[in-house]
Amino acid sequence: MPEQPVPAPASAPAPVPVERLAFEMPPVHATAGQARAHRRERLAEALRLLGRLGYEDGVDGQITVRDPEFEDCYWVNPFGRAFTALTADDLLLVDGDGQVLQGGRRVNELAFAVHAAVHRARPGAMAVVRARAPYGRALAALGELLAPLTQEACAFYEDHALLDEFTAAEDPERIARALGPYKALILRNRGLLTVGDSVDAAAWWFVAAERAAQVQLIARAAGKTALIDHRAAVATRERFGSDLAAWVSYQPLREQVASTS
Repeated sequence: MPEQPVPAPASAPAPVPVERLAFEMPPVHATAGQARAHRRERLAEALRLLGRLGYEDGVDGQITVRDPEFEDCYWVNPFGRAFTALTADDLLLVDGDGQVLQGGRRVNELAFAVHAAVHRARPGAMAVVRARAPYGRALAALGELLAPLTQEACAFYEDHALLDEFTAAEDPERIARALGPYKALILRNRGLLTVGDSVDAAAWWFVAAERAAQVQLIARAAGKTALIDHRAAVATRERFGSDLAAWVSYQPLREQVASTS
């Protein structure tokens, strides 16, 4: 029987051009007005995102961002308004003493005093986030720091603090001192506070800390946890723990609530 000819192999499809891996970087603005508009829009987006994630409880919760021009003045969400409905036009401009300079509603003065104290103590912190998220509050009820249990949690390794005290009336200056140079603070029996050099970074650190707290509580409930060793945890933090890394990580979340106008 004669040999059958071997069919020629089908030619492989031509490779599809792939977009180069590139990330949008934080913008640089030519004027204070442009920077202000950008910060207000990002603040409103972050508030809507936290609302969508369920990180608000009644009238509690604030995000503040430093005004690019006026010293000791900050943009903040108004008291008593749901996060999910807020736009840049709803935001208030408030000075460090809690006086509303622009906007037609009240500010949560007690909560804002904490933010103002943190901003004054940390001139490089453009934004401060404090909201009511369940797992961060649960971890705070235990009076524990975030443990290096996952790659994501290592971003906070030796870069967050615990204020291991609860008082009925908060002391803004004490909270600012407890935060120190770190990106996050766990306030015992209260919850999480995060800062960043942009709204995007501060919001990402809050979401990341909340998720890390969730994993930590689940892992502890399931059994004995395995910690990442010190050297590896530090190396991981150096790679993923910068505000720029947070900014990049936040962008896919931001797209869910970004303005389409």
